[in-house]
Amino acid sequence: MKPEDPKIAQLRRAREEAKLGGGEERIAKQHAAGKLTARERLDLLLDRGSFRELDMFVRHRAVGFGVEQTRPYGDGVVTGYGTISGRLVFVFAQDFTVFGGSLGEAHAEKICKVMDLAMKVGAPVIGLNDSGGARIQEGVAALGGYAEIFLRNVLASGVIPQISAIMGTCAGGAVYSPALTDFILMVKGTSHMFITGPGVIKAVTHEEVPFEELGGAMTHSTKSGVAHFAAENEEHCLQLVKRLLSFIPQNNMEDPPVVPPTDDPQRMDAELDSLVPDNPNKPYDMRDIIRRVVDNGDYFEVQEHWARNITIGFARLDGHSVGIVAQNPAFLAGVLDIDSSVKAGRFVRFCDCFNIPIITFVDVPGFLPGVAQEHGGIIRHGAKLLYAYCEATVPKITLITRKGYGGAYDVMSSKHIRGDINYAWPSAEIAVMGPDGAVNIIFRKEIAGAEDPEAKREALIRDYRDRFANPYIAAARGYIDDIIEPHETRPRLIEALRMLQNKRDSNPPKKHGNIPL
Repeated sequence: MKPEDPKIAQLRRAREEAKLGGGEERIAKQHAAGKLTARERLDLLLDRGSFRELDMFVRHRAVGFGVEQTRPYGDGVVTGYGTISGRLVFVFAQDFTVFGGSLGEAHAEKICKVMDLAMKVGAPVIGLNDSGGARIQEGVAALGGYAEIFLRNVLASGVIPQISAIMGTCAGGAVYSPALTDFILMVKGTSHMFITGPGVIKAVTHEEVPFEELGGAMTHSTKSGVAHFAAENEEHCLQLVKRLLSFIPQNNMEDPPVVPPTDDPQRMDAELDSLVPDNPNKPYDMRDIIRRVVDNGDYFEVQEHWARNITIGFARLDGHSVGIVAQNPAFLAGVLDIDSSVKAGRFVRFCDCFNIPIITFVDVPGFLPGVAQEHGGIIRHGAKLLYAYCEATVPKITLITRKGYGGAYDVMSSKHIRGDINYAWPSAEIAVMGPDGAVNIIFRKEIAGAEDPEAKREALIRDYRDRFANPYIAAARGYIDDIIEPHETRPRLIEALRMLQNKRDSNPPKKHGNIPL
């Protein structure tokens, strides 16, 4: 038997050492904290046997503070490429067992390399973040490394999809790379994001706040809107990444993946005819309508727990990926406010970046009134949603199920801002404002001078509703392309999508617009 080549043996030993990261003891601590290691996460994320690691043998070059005595392979991040459902992706997974996953110069160079490769070949980048932040011993070199990553996040934005899964701590300047990516996923109980931790906050502002309340998954999913998904555990988080990718193309030059449809494109649903209540002030859940219309009732909601008066997410119609934007009257009557405008505006822009048609379901009573909204900048934030719809050149199909009032009607992908096909149900009410408010303004003097002011007011409201709170005036002007029966919504949307599949539209040549940030 031929003796083993010593150089091959050396390579194999080095590989095994690199795969151990910070060693068995630190791996055990990672598991004890309810967390997987970087390599275990990649095994769950990628197709079996598809991962090809890059820069396994990279070591840091720093000196000082004793850091030169410890130079582990990989420098705290595992990088490379593989496939998910057969589609190429580039990945980096920070290894908390090595220097706490902290970012140094070599660590950052590894991440930048896979980001540069992803841009060259046009494939998504997925970052699994689990890091204590900048490596203090490396000083400004670590800060420079972060900035190099930030630059690539921005240059890649709108060119390739970027997804960030927060699998542990993400603190300080480290949070800005995920914030620049398209989607952020967090894990309940084990992942945290914050600029300054509880200790610094207590020292500076004297506020005491636990980690979970300050920057946990549910805090960022319900209060700040930073996170798009809150996963039950790490396995669930990685499954969500896979599902998200199934709706998204590889890059901005490709169309989203199409799956063979298993739901009849001509399917109609009689239940839709009775889902919108006769009482215009009675709530209903718009997601019930969406699920009855899309393929197999499969609606993948994004930012489900934040700004719930609007719902956004992905679905398929006849196997084709679509982005859904819809008011939800079950929450705050479906009114547009600061948070819902920002939430929907960013999603519309993502869909437009990556050639995903946008289906808009409208039931909007207007913008939320109030001092807090005005002082919070509802004008500026509402304009973000308006800007996003105006700018979008992908196919845009709009359906008004009930209320389309005031400026909010204009904003919600109306015909006037390049909506391609605009439908309404017979229950649609399209007007400057609701009957109650309109009558109070227009007929104020008549009501005040009537023998029975309340009876006069009710009669005028009924007359206004009969004459104006319907879709026929808008349809007469061509602002609505057709008034359809609710049960035929699915086939009508699919037919419109097929008609629009070769749509071409463009914006005036410019470096970029100036969205009202």
